[in-house]
Order: sequence, then structure tokens, then C-alpha cells
Amino acid sequence: MSTILFELGCEELPPKSLKTLETALKTSLEKSLVDGQIAFDSIKSYASPRRLAVQIFNVASVTPDKVETKKGPAVKSAFDDAGELTKAGQGFLQGLNAGGLNLTKADLITLSDKKGEYIGYELTVKGESVDELLPRLMQKALDELPIAKRMRSGADKHEFVRPVKWVVLMRDGAVISATIQGHQASNQTCGHRFHAPDFVTISNANDYESVLENAYVIADFAKRQTLISEQVARLSDEVGATAIVPSELLDEVTALVDYPVALRATFPERFLAVPQEALISTMQADQKYFCLTKDGKLQPYFIFISNIDSTDKQAVILGNEKVVRPRLADAEFFFLQDQKQPLFALSESLKNRVFQEKLGTIWEKSERIAKLSAFIATQIGANVDNATRAGILAKCDLASTLVGEFPELQGVAGTYYAHLNGEPADVANAIAEQYLPRFAGDDLPKTDIGVCLALADRLDTLVGIFGIGEIPTGSKDPFSLRRASIGVLRILIEKKLQLNLVSLIEQAILNYGNKLPNLAKTFTDVMEFIHARYRPMYEDKGVAVDTILAVQAINPHMPLDFDDRIWAVQAFRAEPSAKTLAQNNKRVSNILTKAEGEINATIDEKLLTETAEKSLFTALVNAQNACKPLLEKADYQGILKTLVSLDTPLTEFFDNVMVNSDDVALKNNRLALLKQVRELFLSVADVGELIV
Repeated sequence: MSTILFELGCEELPPKSLKTLETALKTSLEKSLVDGQIAFDSIKSYASPRRLAVQIFNVASVTPDKVETKKGPAVKSAFDDAGELTKAGQGFLQGLNAGGLNLTKADLITLSDKKGEYIGYELTVKGESVDELLPRLMQKALDELPIAKRMRSGADKHEFVRPVKWVVLMRDGAVISATIQGHQASNQTCGHRFHAPDFVTISNANDYESVLENAYVIADFAKRQTLISEQVARLSDEVGATAIVPSELLDEVTALVDYPVALRATFPERFLAVPQEALISTMQADQKYFCLTKDGKLQPYFIFISNIDSTDKQAVILGNEKVVRPRLADAEFFFLQDQKQPLFALSESLKNRVFQEKLGTIWEKSERIAKLSAFIATQIGANVDNATRAGILAKCDLASTLVGEFPELQGVAGTYYAHLNGEPADVANAIAEQYLPRFAGDDLPKTDIGVCLALADRLDTLVGIFGIGEIPTGSKDPFSLRRASIGVLRILIEKKLQLNLVSLIEQAILNYGNKLPNLAKTFTDVMEFIHARYRPMYEDKGVAVDTILAVQAINPHMPLDFDDRIWAVQAFRAEPSAKTLAQNNKRVSNILTKAEGEINATIDEKLLTETAEKSLFTALVNAQNACKPLLEKADYQGILKTLVSLDTPLTEFFDNVMVNSDDVALKNNRLALLKQVRELFLSVADVGELIV
């Protein structure tokens, strides 16, 4: 057992893909080794700007021997009556010997299966040299890497994401002879492009990491990332600030450097008058800087990661400060330029900007949002005038120069400008909050007006796009309608809003006037689409699928009510009698479905002849009386706990009572009894859907 080292050296690899490439290389090799029955203990992967590498520990030198069973003709046709091989048997033996074996009749064995007995032979195949297999496995792993677009370098016919410069393939201290990506393998690797530009020798595969560290390369991605995080935290602490370190940015910066050296720089404090989101955006996206905040407010510092351990670090800092100033100055210019007119004045530009060709302009959308926001405000007790004003201003910042330069600031820029224009605070804040939540787990709007705006914007888009038949497919959802629907549900549920989707969607449709061709179909399609979002939303929370289906079966139109029912049914599943009750409810449903004609709404006590049906009737009446006040309070957990009392009576009913009696009156009365039992359960959910 020994260590295998493989390294592929390239020109600088795409930083946003480096981590993915590293993982894919390791995963592919692990699978190939397992599939090839090559014994090994573990694999460690490496990735830095100019290399992908793996160390495979305790690798076998040969694959295990394999036994291949060769199956011949049936015993009856392989031997004659004298026990000698027939032509069929001789042909099988000659075929085996043609492969270099020297076998006789005595070497053959008998094999059996369901169809009978056959002659055969167990051939032992010697294991292969792992070192001979490795080049092919390495090339296969490289060919399988998730590379969107491969390239060729000069006349080289081999393709890769970047030009390949060197290849290392070793077992312990020896080079494995191989040609990979058109390069002959060696034990020579390249260090840091500037600090150690010459090739260095790797004496042993186990020395890989230390050899590179001596050449100013931290090959381990995770180790390099930890060094960056520690340095950033130390420099932040020195000025009493907290660094903003998005995981995506940290990954990208880690992929850009071999030898990370964190440095802190400053920028002029005058730029802090600009919306900090714009400054942070340009420093992160354009310069790959980590910004510093204190109590949530941007500080005039930034941290950058250098790939050089310069002897004159101050010169490096000054260079970065010089580079960032024009970027911040641009943001400042756009911010000041926009303030030359009030936010509302930008609405004129929206009258010429198309939201969707069949649905009109962005200004028309703003008018619809304002109307729907006002309607929602009346439902939740918010300020109607402010909801209307917020709707009118909602999209104005799309015409601002700041958003033109920084599209991710839509809403945020509008909030800043609205505050500067003296708009009411809840109106101004709502402009940014309309886009919340932007993704799964994101914050929700904090203000009532923000809630109105966020709901109105999403519902208007849903109704409009469905109204013109642009229904999302499995792979295409250009208007992010799935995300919009989940956003609507999250707001209504988590903000505890007792709003009915029916009235909200009807109002949204009404605001479109005659723009939508089929209002009834639009309503149905939007309701079904939003209703279908419950399943993935609750599955993400660990709710069982059958629980979701049980509530969906009764189609509640109020999301908050749907949520209450979900958790009630989820709790009910833990009851000892849940399984029996679920099965009995399914049975009740099947009986009622097959019943012919209309089932009576009332139960005639005089027709209750069997002890079991009398007991069920008594338990039903008691449960109905107990559930009535609980239903008024929407205490669904309390209702289901009460309905557990029907478990034994319902079971005994099915054990002792024939529902489809020959006596029509008895039959109809028993169906009426079961109908009321089912209706009582359906007041919460269809528990017959549960698979407990």
C-alpha cells in the first residue's frame, strides 16, 4: 500500500468554478476506483488557481484476481452415453484452450440453474497493475469534469477549460509513466507564479503539500480559505468593525490566490453619504473586496486579499485605494444626479418602458399595484393613502441612473430617494420591502405598507402572466412565478394575515380591465398554481407528503388557515389511533363514493338497530358538540384530539354492522351516519389520505 499523487497544472482556472471542479475530480476518481475494485483508504483533493490535484492514500498496487465462470452446453448434450465429450462438449473445450489454456475433460465442472445442468469452467483472471490503469482513470475523470466550454491551446488537440502546462503522476517516490492531456507525467510541479516561478521537484507523493507551501502555494482550498477568514477577522477587529463575508465571494477570492495576504485599506468618508448598498455592491462585485460595518453601517475601510507577500505592503494598499476611488465616485455621481428631480418625476420614463408586451408599461403596472395595495390595506387595517402612494412610487427607481448602473439596488434606491423627498417613512421603506422575500429563507417585509406592496406586486405579475397564457414549464419560469407564489404564501402565513386568496386574486384580475382574454381560466390557473406550491414549501420543512395531501384535499383558500391545519394533522399523526382512524376514514370515503343517489343529511335514531351503530351515533353527537366551539376558534389540533374518541366506535361499527343492508331505510340511515362522521373529519382535513 502506498500514496498516489496526481496534479494537473494549468493557466489560471475560472475562479467561480474551481471548487466545483475540485469536488467533481475527487468524486469521479472515487467512483472509478471503487468500480475497478482498486483498494484505497481515502482521497484528499487540492485546488488552487493553477492546479487541480489529488492524493490517494494506501492504494493497492494490483487489482484483485477475479474468477470468471464460463458456461458451456447442457450436460445432456455435452456427453454421450459412454461419458465422452460430444462434438458440442469438445467445441466448448477447444474454445477454452484457444485462449492459451491446456485443459482436459477432467478440468470441466458442472453448473446448475433453474433450467438445468451445464458443463463449465471457472477461469481465474489475474489482477492488473494499478499503475497501468491510473492514466486512463485520470484522463476519464478529467473528461467528465463539468466544463461548459472547453478550449484547445495552439496545435494541441487536447481540450480543457484552460491550457494545460504540466502533469504530475507518482506512486510514493517514483514517477508513473503516462501521457495525460498530451503531457508526459513527471515529478516536477510549479510554485507561485512570482515568488517561486521555477519548477520544483516532488521527492515523494506524501510531500506534495509541504513542497508547495515552501514554494508559496497553499494547495488545500479549505486551508487557504481558513487563512483568509482568520486574517480578515483580525484586521476587522483592529478597527472595531465586522467584515461582510458572503460565502460566494469568499469562495471566489480563495480561488484567485495561491498565497493569501490580507490587507486593510481606506476610502474617503465623503462616500458614506452614498447608499451603502451601492458602495458595497461595487466593492464586492468589481474589486472582490470585503467591506466593513459597525452596527450595520458601512465604515470607510475595506479588506482585500493579495496574492503576493509584498515587501512594500503600503504601496499595495495605496494602489488598491487609488483603484477603488473612481468606482465609488461613479456611484456618488449617479446618486447625486438622481436627486436633481423628485422620485415621482421618474415615473414619466416608466410610461414608455414595457413591462410585458401584452400587459402594458411599467407605469400601468404601478397603477395596478397601487390599487391592489390599497385593497389589501383595507383588509389588514393599514393606511390606505400610504399604500396607494407606495404603489405609485414602487417602480420609479427603475428609471434612476443609480439602478441603471446597479440593477440589484432596485427598491433600495427608491427607499433612499423617497426619504430624501420627505415621503412618509412607511411609504419610503415599503419601496425596498416590496421585493422581500427575494429567496428561500429571506426576511419578510416589516411594515404593513411593505406587506401590501409585496403582495400586490407578486399577485399582479401572477395574474397578468397567467392571463396571457405564459404558464411556466418545468424548465422555464422567466418571471419567477414559483418564487412569487411562495413569497405570497410565506407573507400571508408568517405575518399571520387572515386573507383569502380568492378575493386577492379576483381583485388583481379586476385591475387588469379588458387586457386579459379569459378571466375565469386565469382565476382557476392562478389558484391551482399557488395551491401547488404548498407541497414543496412544506416538504422543505419536513412535513410528510400525505399530511400535505390530506389538507390540500379540502382546498382551504386562506393560507394561514392551511398552515394551522397542516400542523394539526402533523400532530395527529403521532396519536396511537391515527393509523386506524385514517384507514376507517378511507373506508368511509369509499363507501360514500360508491353510494347511489343523494345521501340523507339527517339521521333517524329510530332506525339505529345495532348496538355498534348506536354507540357510533352517541360518540358522533358528543364529538360534534365538543368540536363546535373548537371550530369557531379554528383549534384544529383540539378538534382532531376530540375525534380520536371516534376510533373505537367506528372500528366496532365496521366489525359488526352491514352498511349495505337489504333494508333500504336502514342502509340510507347508516350512510347518513357515515356522512356526518366524514364531514366532521373534513372540517380539518381528509385524514383518509394519511399513510401512517
